[in-house]
Amino acid sequence: MQYRNFGKTGYKVSALGMGCMRLPRLAGSAEGLVDREKAWEMIRYAADHGVTYYDTAYGYHNKTSEEILGEALEGGRREKVKIATKQPFGTMKDLKTGGGATIKENARRNLENTLKKLRTSYIDLYLIHGLGDSTWEGVKTEKILEEYEKFKSEGMIKGIAYSYHGEFPLFKEILEFYDWDMCQIQQNFMDVDKDTTEEAIHIAGKKGCALVIMEPLRGGLLAAPPAPVQAVYDQYPVKRSGLEWAFRHCINYPEVSTVLSGVSTLQQLKEDIEVFSKPDAVPNCLSNDDRKLLISVKEKYLSLKSIPCTACEYCMPCPHGVQIPGVFARYNDAMMYGSFESPKRSYAFMTRGKRDASLCEACGECEPKCPQSIKIIETLKMAHEALKGGVI
Repeated sequence: MQYRNFGKTGYKVSALGMGCMRLPRLAGSAEGLVDREKAWEMIRYAADHGVTYYDTAYGYHNKTSEEILGEALEGGRREKVKIATKQPFGTMKDLKTGGGATIKENARRNLENTLKKLRTSYIDLYLIHGLGDSTWEGVKTEKILEEYEKFKSEGMIKGIAYSYHGEFPLFKEILEFYDWDMCQIQQNFMDVDKDTTEEAIHIAGKKGCALVIMEPLRGGLLAAPPAPVQAVYDQYPVKRSGLEWAFRHCINYPEVSTVLSGVSTLQQLKEDIEVFSKPDAVPNCLSNDDRKLLISVKEKYLSLKSIPCTACEYCMPCPHGVQIPGVFARYNDAMMYGSFESPKRSYAFMTRGKRDASLCEACGECEPKCPQSIKIIETLKMAHEALKGGVI
């Protein structure tokens, strides 16, 4: 296993981190319950084969992921690894479940419950989960970072961090606001020019902030390329799997501390460990020709899009709340990557947030605004039928 410095903390972690958001599920469980025996086996296998970094969160797997991780690591493995978990600002604000407690009191109560679930006296990295436009001002106003500093002074947490999905300007503002121990962002070769972009990686490195990458495989979609994409890989003289090429894009950055992989089977975990244990799985591992290959692969993926939506958002806002470009993006992902599994799960989150295509009333307000002349109403129905039924 390759290991990397973890920012300015003074310790090293495995270049591969195990994500605990996609643990194996019990067959036939409509609720998506985790198969604990298989999950424990995977977590313990990872710990016994050099993986020293584990990522979970308050809400993963219907609030059971932390508990499962704690059970798996008990008995000597906990002391050998680093655990990162996250609390969303929304759970701190949920005063209805706090019995009249304040936001800060809720934050403390939630942390105490997390420590019990993880069966540990401290958390190595405690993240404010999913910071963004809708939460950052609240975090500052409520002085949540001051509360996290109290947790740190009391020994309940070792490092203060945040995860982020969004555009680069706000990422930069958040990064420069505080002396964070770590930040966590999405990065893969398909999204390198989106969201926080490559620049976020460089400025985090300059600041000495440890950087953790999530979604390196885009929810697993980059691991098994469809035939047209595989043909591009096959023409290249260096033979690697789609999985390895996707990981190497992230491994290549010297600023990256660890790359998370949300594995669902023991076989996936073994394949990941093999990639990150190779002698050349180190910073600056991609040649100029390698980078050109990944650009060609990206172009081929994009050519497989089915709905010609450019996400211009001229169709928005929808009077009924449908996030039209988001629905189309998930359907296009399924067609581009040759799998509906991850897009259906993502669509289930849209459904929970009441932004899915089932809300379309066929009012027709959107269609005249579309520069691509997409038959939006008809296409939304088609996409909904293909994407519904995902399990969170």
